[in-house]
Amino acid sequence: MSASLTPCTYSVVVSRLRDAGCVFAEDEAQLLVSAARNPADLDALVARRAGGQPLEHVLGWAEFCGLRVAVEPGVFVPRLRTELLVREAARLVGPGAVAVDLCCGSGAVGAALVATRGHVELYAVDIEAAAVRCARRNIATDGLVYEGDLYDPLPAMLLGQVDVLIANAPYVPSAQIELLPREARIYEPMVALDGGADGLDVQRRVAAGASRWLAPGGHLLVETSEPQASRTADILATDGLTARVVSCAELGATVVIGTKTGRHSHGRRDVRLPVLDDYPAPMVDSCSPPNAESKSAPTYSNAHIATSASPARPSPALPRAAPRTAGPTSTSSLA
Repeated sequence: MSASLTPCTYSVVVSRLRDAGCVFAEDEAQLLVSAARNPADLDALVARRAGGQPLEHVLGWAEFCGLRVAVEPGVFVPRLRTELLVREAARLVGPGAVAVDLCCGSGAVGAALVATRGHVELYAVDIEAAAVRCARRNIATDGLVYEGDLYDPLPAMLLGQVDVLIANAPYVPSAQIELLPREARIYEPMVALDGGADGLDVQRRVAAGASRWLAPGGHLLVETSEPQASRTADILATDGLTARVVSCAELGATVVIGTKTGRHSHGRRDVRLPVLDDYPAPMVDSCSPPNAESKSAPTYSNAHIATSASPARPSPALPRAAPRTAGPTSTSSLA
């Protein structure tokens, strides 16, 4: 234990976390003890967690696709289900592909995509300054991160050149925000949660601009919920994309993929990057991760401890998690 605690002190930490309602108090206690520099630091960490702050904010990191992703207070915590977004994007790109991650938050999706697929020309955007700071730490030299509203800060040279456009835009209907876990409502930015009256306002804006940025044959991938999937697909179709829905029961995740018609015949590549042979087109409810065996991971609504398989190539900007039996990952049925 890095804080040099006695077993008795460790038991006290577990009790404090249990009293605060942490379902996985023992696992959380191990992580907090490992993170603490000394007993006083541990006391402060436990007080923050017992006070309701997300475990990931307290630790300063979240585990996502096997990477330890920096997450600071006020930044949206990457969810386990969003790994489906990475998996599906990885099936659609090859080395050298141009990828744009809108509403990137901590940059977890872009960092995981680069770690999974090798060299990808990555651009990420978020409107929140704190998220942009985290994304720049996590993506580092693997891409460029811009602060601004959706497409606004992207360089014009990307018009018509994007192979994969990824958007984990907020999709919780405004009236359902009050149903979210307390730690999400209070400690995560509302702009990353509230999707407007029906939850699809930001998705409409993303879809409306997608065709201008996508290369012929390029793909837009949008995370959504199962009840909203058909409406998300209709939005993409209305804006000229051929839409299909991919679901994963294991992760409780749904992604809608819209494809622009045509083939890449100009720009930096003479032909559109193909789907690689070892990444067959996914079936609905099929969510096997690329370059890895299918994994099972529990989904928790509060205390968020789960194990995650490491990707084929950890990003040099994101150190692999130290050996342990569990790592934090935050999930919710709504957020």
